[in-house]
Amino acid sequence: MFPIEVLLYAVPALAICGFYWARHTARERRTSEVKQAALQAGLTEPASLHPHIDLKTCIGCGACAAACPEQEGHHVLGLLEGKMHLVSPADCIGHGACKTACPVNAITLVFGTERRGLDIPVLSPAFETTVPGIFVAGELGGMGLIRNALEQGRQAVDFVVRNRRATKDAVDLLIVGAGPAGFAASLAALQKKLRFVTIEQDSLGGAVFQYPRAKLVMTAPADLPIVGKMQFKHTSKEDLLAFWQNAERKAGLKINYRERVESIKKLDDGAFAVQTQKRTYRASSVLLAIGRRGTPRKLGVPGEELPKVVYRLLDPEQYQGQSVLVVGGGDSALEAAASIAELPSARVALSYRGEAFDRAKALNRQRVAGADQAGRLKVLLGSKVQRITPESVILELRGEPLVLQNDVVIVSAGGILPTDFLRSAGIEVATKFGTA
Repeated sequence: MFPIEVLLYAVPALAICGFYWARHTARERRTSEVKQAALQAGLTEPASLHPHIDLKTCIGCGACAAACPEQEGHHVLGLLEGKMHLVSPADCIGHGACKTACPVNAITLVFGTERRGLDIPVLSPAFETTVPGIFVAGELGGMGLIRNALEQGRQAVDFVVRNRRATKDAVDLLIVGAGPAGFAASLAALQKKLRFVTIEQDSLGGAVFQYPRAKLVMTAPADLPIVGKMQFKHTSKEDLLAFWQNAERKAGLKINYRERVESIKKLDDGAFAVQTQKRTYRASSVLLAIGRRGTPRKLGVPGEELPKVVYRLLDPEQYQGQSVLVVGGGDSALEAAASIAELPSARVALSYRGEAFDRAKALNRQRVAGADQAGRLKVLLGSKVQRITPESVILELRGEPLVLQNDVVIVSAGGILPTDFLRSAGIEVATKFGTA
C-alpha cells in the first residue's frame, strides 16, 4: 500500500501529465492534417522568403510558431515528432519573426526551393549590388512585406550617406520607384538633405497602387523618416495610399511620376548615367526600389493585342454587367476574380493551367472556392488560353476546346523579373534554390 501522502501528490501529477500529453497529441494530429492537406492540394511552395528549420538543432519549443504573425489564421508552422516544421508553405509570406524568436538558431531564412528557383540580385549586407554605388531595397531583393520594404529603403539611404561618393555635376542619389521602399528612401534622403531625384513609372505606392480597390493591405507598425510612426496593422489600399499622399504633401517631397528608367551605365568618372524616356540623369549612387513584377507577363496568343485585354485590376465595378475571364493562379488573379464575382451582374471565369492554386494565400483560395460553390464564379483548373477574339476566348481544358463568350480578359500571370535590365547595368543575379 502506498502512503496516502504519495497518492495525494501522485494523482494530480498524473492528471496534469495526462492533460499535457493529450494536448500535445492533439496538436501533432492537427499539424499532420494541415501538412497532408497542403500536400494533397499541391500547396507546397513558399512564395518568397521563408524559414528552413535545422531539425538536428530544433528543440521543439514552439517559440517560432508563437512569433509568426500569420500563425493564428493559417497554421504555418507546427510540431511533428517533437520538431517544428513548415507545414503550410504557401501561407508563409516571409515575416522572418520565426528566425528572431528561435532560441537555438535552428532557423535560416532562404529563397526558393529545390523545385522552384527564385532570381535575386546579389547584395551585400548594406543592400549594395555587385556594382558599387547601385543599391536594391524592397521587393526586388526578396523583401515584399510593406514593413520590411519601408525599413530597407531607410537603411539603404543610411548606407549611401555613410559612404557618400561625390561626383561632379551629379545628384547624390537617384531613387527608382515610389513603392514602400522607394517612398521611405525618398523621405530619408530629404531628411538627410541629400541632392536626390525620385523617379516612378506609375503612381505613388508602386505595387500597392496596383492592388484592386478596397484590397486589405497587411502591414505592421513602422517608422517613416520625417513622418514618424505608422500605426497601421490591417488597413485598406485606399487608406494606406491616402496616408502616404498626405505624408508626401506635408514633407514637400517631389517625385517625378510617369517616368520610366530605360538603362543605367557607369561612366569613367564614377558617376552613373540613368536614361529615362524623358532625359538623362547623372547620379553618384542609384537605389533600385522597382519591385519584382517588372513587365507584365503576356500569354503570347493570337488576339492578345485587342483592347479588351488588360494586365491589372484597379476597380472591379467597371466590369459590372460584363463577361470577364481572369487568367492566372496567384494572389492577384484570385483577388481580381473574387472581387468581380461579388458584383451582382458580372459573369466571371478564372483560368489557370495548374491543378491547384499553389501560389495563393489561404484567404484568397477560400474566397474563390466560396464564389465557385455559390455559382458566381467558374473555376477552370487545367486550362490554357489558345486564342482571343473580339467576342470570345478559346481555351483548351484538359485537351478539349472550350469557347467562352467574353467582353474582357484580365491577365494576372505575374511579371517578368527585370533580369536583363539588371544585367545590362552589370548587376549579378543569382537563382536561389532554397538558399539564403
